[in-house]
Amino acid sequence: MRVSRILVPLVVLLAALFGSATAAVAAPTPSAVPASAPAAPVAAPAVPAAAATPCAPTAKACMSVSKRQAWLTDGAGRVIAGPIAARGGKKGAATPVGTFRVISKDADYWSKAFDAPMPYSVFFKPGYAFHAGSPSVASNGCIHLPRAAAKQFFSTLKVGDTVQIVP
Repeated sequence: MRVSRILVPLVVLLAALFGSATAAVAAPTPSAVPASAPAAPVAAPAVPAAAATPCAPTAKACMSVSKRQAWLTDGAGRVIAGPIAARGGKKGAATPVGTFRVISKDADYWSKAFDAPMPYSVFFKPGYAFHAGSPSVASNGCIHLPRAAAKQFFSTLKVGDTVQIVP
C-alpha cells in the first residue's frame, strides 16, 4: 500500500516531465478501483442432491440408459437411493426415453410375451417396467435392477409418480 502511494505520483510526475501518455497509466490501488470494475465472484448457491441425477428434481424415479444407473428421489430434489446399477434394453429393444408416470405395480408379474418372471414390476409405460433382474444383462426394453433395489422401487413408488428415463 505504501509503495503504491509513492509510485503513482512518481509515474505521473515522470509522464509530465517526459510527455509520455502511456507512462501515466499505473495499476490502480485498491481504493482507486473504478465502480465499473467487475465484482468479486460470489459463491454459487448450494446444489440440491438431485443435481447428482440427470433427471428433473420432480422425477421420483430416474434412469440414465447410457450410464446404466438409476435413482429414487423424494420428488422435491433429494436423492433417497442411488446411483444403483441398472440396465435397459438391448439393441433392437431399446428402453423408451422420456418422462412417464407409474401406471401399475405387480410384485409377482409374469411376462407372457417372454415367458419369464418380472418380480417387483413398476410399470411406467405399457410393456415397460423397472423390475428385478440382472443389471449385467440387457433387457427387452424394461429396466433391470438388483433384487433389493427393485423391492425398494416397488415399495417407494406409487401409481401416478413421475418417472424419467434419459439417454
